[in-house]
Amino acid sequence: MKFSKLSQLFLVSMIGLLVATIFTACQLVTIDYVFLAGSPDKDNNTIQVYAVDSESGALRMAAASANSGGTSPVAMAVSSDYANLYVANRDNDSVVHFAIASNGVLTKKDSVTLSAAPVSLVVNQANSLLFVVSGTTSATLSAYSLSSGAIGSVAAQEALTVPGNAGDTVVPTGVFALADNSGVYATAYDQSAYNPGGTTTSTANPGWVFGFTAGSGGSLAPTLGGPYRAGVKPTSLAADPTNRFIYVTDYASNQLIGYTIQSGNSLNFLINGPFKTGNEPSAIAIDPRGKFIYVANALDSTVSAFAIDLATGTPSLAVSTTGASINSTDTQPVAITIDPALGRFVYTANFLGNSISGFRLDPNAGSLSVAQATPFPSNPKPTAIVTIPHGNHSLQAVTP
Repeated sequence: MKFSKLSQLFLVSMIGLLVATIFTACQLVTIDYVFLAGSPDKDNNTIQVYAVDSESGALRMAAASANSGGTSPVAMAVSSDYANLYVANRDNDSVVHFAIASNGVLTKKDSVTLSAAPVSLVVNQANSLLFVVSGTTSATLSAYSLSSGAIGSVAAQEALTVPGNAGDTVVPTGVFALADNSGVYATAYDQSAYNPGGTTTSTANPGWVFGFTAGSGGSLAPTLGGPYRAGVKPTSLAADPTNRFIYVTDYASNQLIGYTIQSGNSLNFLINGPFKTGNEPSAIAIDPRGKFIYVANALDSTVSAFAIDLATGTPSLAVSTTGASINSTDTQPVAITIDPALGRFVYTANFLGNSISGFRLDPNAGSLSVAQATPFPSNPKPTAIVTIPHGNHSLQAVTP
């Protein structure tokens, strides 16, 4: 069969395009895997796995998706050796442990059932304890022992109650463990005092941070002066890698609250705070070098970028060369993560956008620019996002 001249040219062009595509694909270097949890429907609670390209930060599907092991996954945490993933499933009150293979494949290992819905969780740096905050009408912080990643028994448990108002309804929102394994903090708000659209029965301060010193065996002891006031509705928190400062987002007041970490892990307010964010800040991340803060603003569909004054802990808006300090995402970002391998890419899980938004991080200024091909499609209603390095790439770390 003979081809016309036009057909021959078309065939040659297509072959060239195919060869170029294959060649380009061969040049892609994966530096990280991104895990995204979502709950499209009651029978399809998934964790999707994406690979991060080292040059552009673009995402592509990697390993096959895994079932979350429960219903309505709302939070995830990874161990410091990046070998284990833990998923909090709200609607069946479970925490599920997965082993992470070198190619990003997840294998379910074990799980525990809580007495109330888990809200947030974190693994300590020693990989010996898993901290979980749970509850819808009363808040509890639980410390589970870990052995080679497997979830063991409850080592300690603390009720989170508002001083002088023990009968109030307290709703937990977040938990964070210090990098030196010495302490853990949980955020919560008093629904009896702050209940938009409903009635209130308490005049207590609505927002709180609860601090605890953590023993090596999992014991928990409240820090001196705690709990600490945290605006109206704190939603998430993070500390810098050198354990000097901790920051809390206040969803109701559109602000970032900063604290200095004192001896014994007690907290003092940064005297020049709080600091303005976008509307309804829902999640926070600090870059691996401890220089920059990124806040996902759910109502605005933006990310606020801040540079940290390393002497005082004061955050100031990081402005890009284009004069922008606010960075647009797809609709309603509810979770945020930073790649640990290069510390150069920031990603948000966009609940109503059904997507991931990606940004390139300027390691000198902290400003963000849009990553190639963002936003990246995902399953509907993503709720949580975490990142691990791939292979033997060196990790970014702060120099104290």
